[in-house]
Amino acid sequence: MRHNNAFRRLGRTTSHREAMFRNMVTSLFNHEKITTTDAKAKEIRSVAEKMITLGKRGDLHAMRLAAAYIREKSIVTKLFTTIAPRYKDRSGGYTRIIKLGIRQGDTAPISQIELVEEAFTPKQKPAKKEPVTKAAAAE
Repeated sequence: MRHNNAFRRLGRTTSHREAMFRNMVTSLFNHEKITTTDAKAKEIRSVAEKMITLGKRGDLHAMRLAAAYIREKSIVTKLFTTIAPRYKDRSGGYTRIIKLGIRQGDTAPISQIELVEEAFTPKQKPAKKEPVTKAAAAE
């Protein structure tokens, strides 16, 4: 039974585990996707989703709470200005975990965790060229 077992310990001390999660969440928001083991990805998901929810709140207190967890100020700014507004109409499920297979060295299951809605920038369609007619080619 797993009574009172709320999270995975991952074979690390509490301080090491918390520091690792802070670094990984910072990297996730920086690169918008990271590759790690399944167990770490599942643990990071809950922390990342809480940070995005803080970003959606958008007030000063939420920004200070996020800044207390995320390592870089520039990433906190990115979270509140670009990442959180993407999810204004979504009420959860901001990340996805894609299983990639196993790591060759130690056969650990590897996954990629990424933000669901990537930044979308529409590409400009090239201008249409006028078809060349025989009369125009002769001139």
